[in-house]
Amino acid sequence: MSESSYTIQQIAERLNAESFEVKHDTLINTLLIDSRSVVSPGTSLFFAIEAHRDGHEFIGDAYNTGVRSFVISNASYRDVFPDANFLLVPDVLLALQQLAADHRGKFDLDVVAITGSNGKTVVKEWLYQLLAADFNIVRSPKSFNSQIGVPLSVWQLSADHTLGIFEAGISKSDEMEQLATIIQPTIGILTNIGEAHAEGFSSAGKKLLEKLKLFTGVKLFVYSPDYTGGIALKDLPGERRFSWSTTVKADLEILFVEPIKGRSYIRARYKSEEIECLIPFSDRASVENGIICWATLLALDYTPQEADLRLEKLTSVNMRLTLKNGINQCSVIDDSYSADISSLAIALDFLRLQNQHVLRTLILSDLYETGKNDKDLYAEIASLLKQKQVNRLIGIGPHISESAGIFELESTFYESTQAFLENFPAMHFNNETILVKGARRFEFERISKLLTQKIHDTVMEIDLNALANNLKFYQSKLKPGVKVMAMVKAFSYGSGSFEIANLLQYHKADYLAVAYADEGISLRKAGITLPIMVMSPEPSAFEAIVKHKLEPELYNMDILKAFVDFLPDTQFSYPVHLKIDTGMHRLGFEEPDLPDLLPVLRLEEKIKVVSAFSHLAASEDARHDEFTTYQLDRFLAIVKQVRAELGYDFIRHISNTSAITRHPEAQLDMVRIGIGLYGFDSGLKSNAGLHTVGVLKTTITQIKTIGPLETVGYGRRGVLPEGGTIATVKIGYADGYRRSFGNGVGRMLVSGKPAPTIGSIAMDMCMLDITGIEAKTGDEVIVFNDQLTIGDLADQIGTIPYEILTNISQRVKRVYFYE
Repeated sequence: MSESSYTIQQIAERLNAESFEVKHDTLINTLLIDSRSVVSPGTSLFFAIEAHRDGHEFIGDAYNTGVRSFVISNASYRDVFPDANFLLVPDVLLALQQLAADHRGKFDLDVVAITGSNGKTVVKEWLYQLLAADFNIVRSPKSFNSQIGVPLSVWQLSADHTLGIFEAGISKSDEMEQLATIIQPTIGILTNIGEAHAEGFSSAGKKLLEKLKLFTGVKLFVYSPDYTGGIALKDLPGERRFSWSTTVKADLEILFVEPIKGRSYIRARYKSEEIECLIPFSDRASVENGIICWATLLALDYTPQEADLRLEKLTSVNMRLTLKNGINQCSVIDDSYSADISSLAIALDFLRLQNQHVLRTLILSDLYETGKNDKDLYAEIASLLKQKQVNRLIGIGPHISESAGIFELESTFYESTQAFLENFPAMHFNNETILVKGARRFEFERISKLLTQKIHDTVMEIDLNALANNLKFYQSKLKPGVKVMAMVKAFSYGSGSFEIANLLQYHKADYLAVAYADEGISLRKAGITLPIMVMSPEPSAFEAIVKHKLEPELYNMDILKAFVDFLPDTQFSYPVHLKIDTGMHRLGFEEPDLPDLLPVLRLEEKIKVVSAFSHLAASEDARHDEFTTYQLDRFLAIVKQVRAELGYDFIRHISNTSAITRHPEAQLDMVRIGIGLYGFDSGLKSNAGLHTVGVLKTTITQIKTIGPLETVGYGRRGVLPEGGTIATVKIGYADGYRRSFGNGVGRMLVSGKPAPTIGSIAMDMCMLDITGIEAKTGDEVIVFNDQLTIGDLADQIGTIPYEILTNISQRVKRVYFYE
């Protein structure tokens, strides 16, 4: 997605499309390569790239979603869909890259490019964390670093951005120059050079030289001479270079790394002085990535003191190494997506850090892309396993199996993943740490699933990335300068407290709003520093409000006078928010109140109005648009009088979630985003553009077969006339699954299929009719997700998504995911 838009004619000219004729006049701001990910079809341009599958095969699917603009290399599709725009080019992938490069050229800003064999994504994400306070950053989504991922990443650039951070990865020669043309970096960072993708190059030196092409012409190059061996300093890129090393002289010379309770204290020499930093990680991979970020901050002229403060606050990035609870009191390190010598060494370091079990087991697949023959490769691995004190090896694949004699430790070998799975029931895993390390083609996630302990509790999973994306969605709809107040009342609509607030603060929301003072106090104690408005301040909470620097909403003369009387005479002008009632008729001053209100506001020096706001009653409903306009006009008239009386400006806000997109004229100075953050907006058709944030899941406790006319649950209300199969699941009305979902009204997903409730909902459990559905005790059951949505549940019982979300009990465990 990009905030910049181009006409289809402009894009056709840039791509030199053959015989182009406009059939569907539109502005394009979204580039698509996947027909399953269409969000805004009317403004999307689909690129039919020939990759693992020919993208032309999915033109019909994209067309059916509403897409009407395509870039193709097969002219025959123009006749199939005569009302669509088809830009015919010789090479669709090259066209995507050319368009992104042209888009990049429009912006004059610093762009950081990152490449290397490992650590690119972590370094990118950490630099984002470290620099976000100073820049409006656009960065690669996740690990979008390929020939396709890079142009899609760069396309995000807009005029608002002040810094770009993009990663680039290659697997063979003659790929990097094209990525360099797209990114056009001004700052380059080389993470490391390992064996990954070595088979695509004639030598390690050739691979290094290919990667360095990314940095041609950069103003600053950050690197380690440990990874640029054989290349003279004068031949390295960069008008200015900044080096770091753990072994040789460098601009940042690492003296030692000392682990301290899961963190790492690092001391180094910089500008002839010793400096230090503390990073909240201790594994080898994180230490190296942290040092790279440290070097980058120093190279960008941050002081050692400021760099240390920022590095200490780094948070983990969910990458390939994930520690999970396993079966039989085991711990499982899941690294089931890649395998090369460098990443194996790092993973083994992580394995060695685990002291909760005496025994260490490695499940390892054949390694590819190393550039070594089997004899040398597995001899090196055998030495590595001995060095890292691995106790047992389970090798999977024909190559490692043929090299069985090389390994001196206890070992077992299987020709394939399937052979391992077939023998799994007879294997003994108990009280050990197991590293699962495999190349993607071996599908080791199947092994990890067997070894990992299943969660049998009811769990609410919160995707913080999705929430951040929803925030960005609304921010993208705002006019320049419009602020955002995020509503985090009612336990953030059931999704959490400081976990959500931390994310909103990190992503630069301007204000938070809570219902009661105790909610704001909890956020302050959790380190939230954003301004927080309290919507229902009580006189008994005034002391706490002032102590914790919360800002009260004042909605009538009684609460205003009570707050003023509470404030000491020496008190500075305390920030308050003025609530105006324009037709909701809940709380707020009305126009007849102004003669009494305005003199108090003008003369009272103890308080200062920082915002005045009102609440739209039906902004999501087109039937009430006239009333919405009336409310806006009434609000503007009242605040005009207030401003004139006070003699100073304040923030005006009336727009709620749905009004942001439906009534842009109501954005004013600030908007309030509530349930839209969590993926629901009644003003958007099918919540288009929003991501599902929460997934509520539970498990099957027991499965029973019942006969015809036997009854289920309290009051004998549940009956299967012909008999069938029922499953008892671990969620009830005490968890927030209301009794009104009972007796077939509610449905959950079992093995991906809808299963209706049967009988009454109990306090801690309920029953589902799973007749005809294959399931077993312990299986996961989805209460709601992106397929069976909260909106669907609301419709089932005739309520609204707000109530579904906020009803989820706090005894339900929340688990947060952030990649």
